[in-house]
Amino acid sequence: MAEFIGLGLTHYPPLAWPDEQMAGLLRWTLEDPDIPNDAKDPAIWSEQMQEEWRDPTVAASRHRQVLTDNLRKVRFRLEAFDPDVVIVWGDDQYENFRESVIPTFAVLAYEDREEKPWADPRHDHPNVWDEPKDASFFIRSDRETAKRLVTGLITRHFDLAYAYEPLNQDVLPHAFLNTVLFLDYDRQGFPWPVIPFSVNCYGNRVISYRGSLSRFADRGRPLDPPGPSPARCMSLGAAVVDTLSDLDLKVALVASASWSHAFLVDKTWRLTPATQADRSYYDHMVAGDYKALRRAKTEELVENGQQEMLNWFCLLGAMEALGHVPNWSDFVETSIFNSNKVFAEFAAP
Repeated sequence: MAEFIGLGLTHYPPLAWPDEQMAGLLRWTLEDPDIPNDAKDPAIWSEQMQEEWRDPTVAASRHRQVLTDNLRKVRFRLEAFDPDVVIVWGDDQYENFRESVIPTFAVLAYEDREEKPWADPRHDHPNVWDEPKDASFFIRSDRETAKRLVTGLITRHFDLAYAYEPLNQDVLPHAFLNTVLFLDYDRQGFPWPVIPFSVNCYGNRVISYRGSLSRFADRGRPLDPPGPSPARCMSLGAAVVDTLSDLDLKVALVASASWSHAFLVDKTWRLTPATQADRSYYDHMVAGDYKALRRAKTEELVENGQQEMLNWFCLLGAMEALGHVPNWSDFVETSIFNSNKVFAEFAAP
């Protein structure tokens, strides 16, 4: 019988940047001419936001310390469990999912890969490790388990997509690559095979906004069809557990995402995350209240910039099926670093 561990973390891209650049998304937003000057005035900001903004580089150093401490805790738990395979739920932000095809879910059943993240032209800034452009990272895969996973999910009525090679870019989508880079923050190596499990988190913005930043004036763009509902993601997670339960494997199930993203939250003028909404879902998660989580609505997630939380809903469905609840978690709140971050480990009560 399979053994499972559930883990959650962030893949926050600016964590890979130097401290002085970590607040870059907020600086860019403050330059938006269609956001009222009154909203940009620090005098009306929350006390926390004013304190962070007083010296963003110092605040970034503190934020980094909390994030890396939590990443090391997740890494410690991963090492102690020593899985045979790591399945990571992550979003695709106009990486493989483009105009040619937009799956709802897709398993990337790749072979072993050498990744050069800093050679990607989109990474035109220094990285915090001061690694050169040609720095290479070996990422193991497990195609046979990935194929068994896809087969099992299809027989359980999930019309799942899968891929044996990248479609639109040669590098892994950042949700998966950053997960490995961050869980190997101290550069000890990452010996476990990874199966990336892509989720169309950005739904109605995946093509129209390319799953990324936009100016406030652009919010009237025609939208795309939605992504999966939170309840559907939870059902998928439960089906993953059911599919793999009979195998003699130790499986780490990982949700990789920050929670609400400020650049998606119009009601805060895209300046801050939707912290109150994040806290509400976090409280339900800590309490193991999976019934309340299943009632979450796609429209609510979109309104609150919580699209990437669908990766967590996949994990939550798996943990519900296993009867696991968080035995450790942390909610890392911020006002100027784009997103609140959550870390967790799940185990049987």
